[in-house]
Amino acid sequence: MPGLAGEKETIKDGWVFAGLKQTPPVVVEPPGPANKVVIWLHGLGADGYDFADIVPQLGLGAQHGIRFIFPHAPIMPVSLNGGMQMHAWYDIRSLDLLNEVDAAGIRVACYQVYELIEQLVRQGWASSNIVLAGFSQGGVIALHAALSGQFELAGVIALSTYCPMAEQFYLHRDLPILMMHGSADPVVSLAIGMASKASLEKGGYEIDWRTYPMAHQVCAQQLGEIGRWLLELDTEPK
Repeated sequence: MPGLAGEKETIKDGWVFAGLKQTPPVVVEPPGPANKVVIWLHGLGADGYDFADIVPQLGLGAQHGIRFIFPHAPIMPVSLNGGMQMHAWYDIRSLDLLNEVDAAGIRVACYQVYELIEQLVRQGWASSNIVLAGFSQGGVIALHAALSGQFELAGVIALSTYCPMAEQFYLHRDLPILMMHGSADPVVSLAIGMASKASLEKGGYEIDWRTYPMAHQVCAQQLGEIGRWLLELDTEPK
């Protein structure tokens, strides 16, 4: 059973992508035996530690079984920031987030996520017990990886984000999708978030859409709702 002591292979020992060992992600183990995994992707310029401290704020209970994995994006130059090197899942070339898109970079980042999922599957996890979550740029990758890959996942959480190229999706139309956005977001506007939601719905996806009176951030009410959504999510029994 995944999540018990004594596993020979563990994400905490690092993971391999394109033949190169990557920086080990931050892993937050549950108090009880793990029966679900959330891979949570940070936003531009942050790293895997950015959201690791929010787990206690999700209200999951004293004996929950959800393992959280917070990977680090690679460091790369970002065009919109004058070529400054920072943690990024892909390049951002313009403020036109839905049209001026680094499609190749998004694909590469998705394959990095698939490598993590494949490592979990090798450990014995069913992909249907794995959730992808992401904030801002990380939310783009969570959506693309969940809706364009081969894996049948448990669900996807997309926070303060957008979804370019949504018209290309045709897989996993029954996947639970939770999208959350701030009504006063100055980075990824509410209009961009709603346009992304509409594009996904046009493609046949059902979106659980929620907004909050906040900027480009998360809030306490939202975190509590994420926790309840995760606990109610259907996964394969262990």
